[in-house]
Amino acid sequence: MSSIRVSRLPGSRRAWRRLALASLLAAAFLPSAHADTDAAGIDLSELPIEQLMTIEVYSASKFVQKMSDAPSAVSVVTAADIRAFGWRTLADILRSMRGLHVSYDRNYSYLGARGFLRPGDYNTRFLLLVDGVRLNDSVYDQGAIGTEFLLDVDLIDRVEFVPGPGSSIYGANAFFGVINVITRRGRDIGGVRLAAEAGARHAAKTRLTFGRRGGEGVELLLSASAFSTRGEDVYFAEFDAPATGNGIARRLDYDRGQSVFAKAAWRGFNLTLARSERTKGMPTASFGQAFGDSRAKTVDEQGFIDLGYHSRGAGDSQWSGHVFAGRYDYLGDYVHDAASPFINRDGSHARWWGGEFKWLHTGWDGHKVIAGFEFRQDERRNQYAYDTDGTTVHVLLDDRRQGDRMGIYVQDEIALRGNVLLNLGLRHDRNSITGGMWNPRAALIWKPVASTSVKVMAGSAFRAPNAYERDYVLGGEGGQKANPLLGAERIRTLELAVEHNLAAEARVTASLFRNVVSNLITQTLDEEDGLLIYRNMHRAEARGAEAEIEKLWPSGAKLRASVSLQRAVDGRSGEELANAPRRLAKLNLSVPLAGTRAASGFEMQYLSKRRTLAGQAVAGYAVANWSVFLNDVLPGLDVTAGIYNLFDRRYADPGGEEHVQDRLFQDGRTWRAKLIYRF
Repeated sequence: MSSIRVSRLPGSRRAWRRLALASLLAAAFLPSAHADTDAAGIDLSELPIEQLMTIEVYSASKFVQKMSDAPSAVSVVTAADIRAFGWRTLADILRSMRGLHVSYDRNYSYLGARGFLRPGDYNTRFLLLVDGVRLNDSVYDQGAIGTEFLLDVDLIDRVEFVPGPGSSIYGANAFFGVINVITRRGRDIGGVRLAAEAGARHAAKTRLTFGRRGGEGVELLLSASAFSTRGEDVYFAEFDAPATGNGIARRLDYDRGQSVFAKAAWRGFNLTLARSERTKGMPTASFGQAFGDSRAKTVDEQGFIDLGYHSRGAGDSQWSGHVFAGRYDYLGDYVHDAASPFINRDGSHARWWGGEFKWLHTGWDGHKVIAGFEFRQDERRNQYAYDTDGTTVHVLLDDRRQGDRMGIYVQDEIALRGNVLLNLGLRHDRNSITGGMWNPRAALIWKPVASTSVKVMAGSAFRAPNAYERDYVLGGEGGQKANPLLGAERIRTLELAVEHNLAAEARVTASLFRNVVSNLITQTLDEEDGLLIYRNMHRAEARGAEAEIEKLWPSGAKLRASVSLQRAVDGRSGEELANAPRRLAKLNLSVPLAGTRAASGFEMQYLSKRRTLAGQAVAGYAVANWSVFLNDVLPGLDVTAGIYNLFDRRYADPGGEEHVQDRLFQDGRTWRAKLIYRF
């Protein structure tokens, strides 16, 4: 085993205690902040209706602009929404958004958009950002959105989702959309907060957070979280036999993890550090494992550090830049013979560093120009696998690679006349796998009246194959073959969107879209040897329509409801793609409770039936969630509680190629209660 280095996971509990101590010390010594009325730091549920309807977004163009001027039909979820609906993970937040759906295989959460959710795709077709910093790693290009996500959701100020191709400004992985998670600032916390929660399936979680804005613009946020869930016994009919425990996976659905987060700002400088670790049991016996063995688990560890600077002042030109470094370590213990002391240990080490520098100029009449250069060095794209009984090691894979990627981009927002904007963008990317690639984007935005925006948008995006898809090789049952000839996949889109403000208190968004994907990278099962392999398949196409209404009442009640009609098909056979629902419907309603310092949130989500990989159908379903928030039950004490899958609906998601199960049933009714104390 000398040729393979397996990282020892650092002491997360020690890191948690150190950050907790730092939080308390900082609370004692950092000067108190004055009240801040910057709109970016205000709970959006408290904004005047007129201001809410002209909310600004950043992620569509890498500069702040009105949502009505953005070259995309952007969706935004705020900290107030997260609190009102009791969302526990980023996956919960995203599944509430227009046009998105989530599948869960009792290990990872997978995101689909406008009819596309491919088997074996670890959310590689979405670019995941935290405060503008790319999180997709250098081995799997994974965008982690479930309990494996890097941050505690209570640290999120807002989530912006920009649907459509974003490669013209972001490069690779901005295929179906860009997810930018914008974190809270020290002033938003205003002291020390201690949170503790309990829930169904023996779930528990704690969080300690400190945040404050001090003198001379110093701002600091420190937070540490830990969670655990024992889970319940899970039944799988496919393994219902006496030799396999009658199909019951006992105490194998556990989930536990820790995370730390630190953020500081001073005079244009920003420093962010984050780290998380999660360990998850595998009850499904995926990848040809023996069923019911408690040794099977996966461990995900990730982190990043980012240092940025933004020029200050009100001139015609502004420039900004940041440098970053990131890491991701994966470790999986797979048991293929329950009677053997040997396990298959599979994993990877990803290390990367890079930077981005951009320039924004508004001095030319009728133009807003942004130009930038981005580079990233993938220092490690290492993958390994070996069999071990704790003393003996049989090496199966020791693949060590490096890579690099860089891009240069320019975008111009042109005011053709008072009510017409033309947004043109172009980016050239070069990486060590696929070489050079150009991606344009164009959007014409017409405002026939002040309350209405009509957007016609077209563009392209790409995704290069990652190291796991190209280079991973492991024989035996549940194994995989390498495909060094795997090429990049492309998408071309055309979309028409209309955004209209109904008086001052409501907004309606509607869109029609057509997406065409070529050289689609797909995980398939080779019939000759039974091994998994990734191949460039033929075209796939999706067409559809979406509509959404958002309404805010003077009382503070808020409604968001959407409907999506879509059809994604194989370009050659015309068959519907797997895990592609034709219809989505979502409703979110939050209401203040009269005469009390409380609010209640009700959510309902509907997905129509979906095709499985075996050609069968997973039935459609509707799931409802309910939550309540109580403010200052005692001085400084807030209480939240939620019931999820309120009506205990039995429903399933399609399984992947790695599963024996064609469908994987999801949790029934669960609950959670949380106490938050503000010092």
